[in-house]
Amino acid sequence: MPIGTIEHANLSVTNPERSSRLFQSLLGWKERWRGPSAMGGETIHVGNAHSYLSLYTNEEVAGGYAKGQPLNHVGMQVDDLDAAEKVIVDAGLKPFSHSTYDPGPRSFYFFDWDGIEFEVVSYE
Repeated sequence: MPIGTIEHANLSVTNPERSSRLFQSLLGWKERWRGPSAMGGETIHVGNAHSYLSLYTNEEVAGGYAKGQPLNHVGMQVDDLDAAEKVIVDAGLKPFSHSTYDPGPRSFYFFDWDGIEFEVVSYE
């Protein structure tokens, strides 16, 4: 049986530059690539050496996505949940649904400017 991992996710956003800056601040990521998309529009790849988010836009991307259609949320792991929450608040976004799961990871959720939901979790 093959063994795999998620290498990237491609998200349509209204402002890839703004989203890239958020993920760089939140996760310590770097911009890996930027340029024109094969489908038209522009793309920024932001991530680490092993995985990334492809942040895509064109003139048809309007944002305002409804929760759960088609994506429920994207989960991200950090080593300092309190510092991560400060990044989100400083970006003008609102954390919600703070919780602690058994056996102990803490998490919160936030919606980005386009209505995409993210979960931030820490096993600290």
